[in-house]
Amino acid sequence: MNEWLKKTADKLKTLWASWGLPQKLILAGVVLVAIVALVLVFTVSGAPTQVRLISTPIQSDDELRLITSRLDEEGIDFSVAEGNIIYVADQDTRARAVSVLMREDLIPKGTSLWDVFSIDRFTVTDFERDVNLRRAIIQQVTRHIESIDAVDKANVVIEIPEDKLFAEDQKPVTASIILYPKPGSDLTTNRKQLEGIQKIIKFAVTGLADENIVITDQNGVILNDFAGMADFDRLERTKREQQLIQRQEAYYRAAVLNALQEIYGADRVRDLNIKIDMDMSAKAIVTDENFPFVLKADDPTTPYDDSDIRTSIPLGTSKKTYEYQGTGFNPEGPAGVEGQTAPAYKDMLNMQGKSTETTIIENYAINKRHIQEDYSPKIDRITVSVNIDGLWKWKYNDKGSALIRPEGGIEREYVPLAKEELDAAAALIRDAVGYDRMRGDSVTVRNIQFDRSTQFREEDQKYIQEEQVRKAILYGLIGLALLLVVFIVFRLVSRELERRRRIAEEKRALEQQMLRENAIRQAEEQNIEVSMSVEERKRLDLQEHAINMAKEHPEDVAQLIRTWLREE
Repeated sequence: MNEWLKKTADKLKTLWASWGLPQKLILAGVVLVAIVALVLVFTVSGAPTQVRLISTPIQSDDELRLITSRLDEEGIDFSVAEGNIIYVADQDTRARAVSVLMREDLIPKGTSLWDVFSIDRFTVTDFERDVNLRRAIIQQVTRHIESIDAVDKANVVIEIPEDKLFAEDQKPVTASIILYPKPGSDLTTNRKQLEGIQKIIKFAVTGLADENIVITDQNGVILNDFAGMADFDRLERTKREQQLIQRQEAYYRAAVLNALQEIYGADRVRDLNIKIDMDMSAKAIVTDENFPFVLKADDPTTPYDDSDIRTSIPLGTSKKTYEYQGTGFNPEGPAGVEGQTAPAYKDMLNMQGKSTETTIIENYAINKRHIQEDYSPKIDRITVSVNIDGLWKWKYNDKGSALIRPEGGIEREYVPLAKEELDAAAALIRDAVGYDRMRGDSVTVRNIQFDRSTQFREEDQKYIQEEQVRKAILYGLIGLALLLVVFIVFRLVSRELERRRRIAEEKRALEQQMLRENAIRQAEEQNIEVSMSVEERKRLDLQEHAINMAKEHPEDVAQLIRTWLREE
């Protein structure tokens, strides 16, 4: 095997050596294309496939917007393809998203979310199909329920009876679910989640009613007994009402406190209490209002009121007139019996009379408005109290330094707020909270002195430390200045003493040199041979040279002497 590999390698080397540059480039290109194709194949085959969230396209843009917004709130990744088809990453994500949409009633109408168990054989009986259908529904429902964050595990049993010919013989579809909540979850008391789980089961099975669904926890306690949760609902409603009041109080407190702290400072405004009494009961008020007709509005360009306002306008008039003429009514008894006319009216018998009766009925229309208003909730009363501290000012002496008390510490003076400032702060608060005197609102602003002993102690300690540091720096600068002055004086004195010593030495050396030169000169005059050292001879030559130069160039010598003196 090794020899075959070796021979093959030798052949490839020989073949490679026999090829020209174009052939080698073509082979390299083919190999590169094959590698890129393999990478693309593995990349495409390894890419995660997506699952359709809803089997049918979403027809309404509003429904698509609501569904995508809810998925974004839940943090579920999705994509919308052409035709408003939503895709998610996998089956678990799909089960979780479907459970959320079921709970929020966001599933479009006419959409079927349940995948029937797939059948590949042609010899399956109807009984097997029913069993497969029920098993598929149970599995899908279980997956949807277990995808909820608060559910750790779920056991689902669904009983679908056989169809009967008569409705009275048909047994109802029933379902029982045992939920195992996750530790720390509020599943057993969260009515909204329980209703969502019940809707998932109800929509999954055709013909399943709410009364035939039983949801319990692992201890057998029924969780979907919503009819018996009246007390719990009342407590939940009270809790939500209190939360609403607290949010309103926090909103007003933050608004008022920020405004006051911007004016007086955060340290001077600390305590602000707001109490809001709200009426949470739902009220419906119906009002019938009658108001006049405005036939002509007032012209604002005229100096007088030319409007035509009437309380009512006529709709129609009904007039009826009744006239009578003749004798009055004479009651008589039976034949042969005296009549029953009273004696006072007997003299009026056979008298002619005339009467006229006129009835007029006029119908008028009035303006009428029917108003129906619902109030819930409503603020009954707002109470605000705030404490504002005054100002503490330091006392200074004539030199501008803070006064120190005999027992230690800075001497201060307290300046309380004036009544005008308290009234201005109260007016600001009234405008901020919507003060209504008729409602019984109350706003109290007081100037209360805060305890600042700890703050003053820290300020005093800091001030004393700063003063000590300032004095130490001042004394250090003074000492440094004195040392500098002493050093300068010492330097001047030393230089003066050195200059005087050098002048004295030069003077002595000059005198000795003059004496030596005189002695040499006298010896030469007397023809006495004088032995001189090489240094003395050089010095004499240099001296004669300097004398000659001074005679020949007096200005240069003077400039040289000035330079020497300036350096000294």
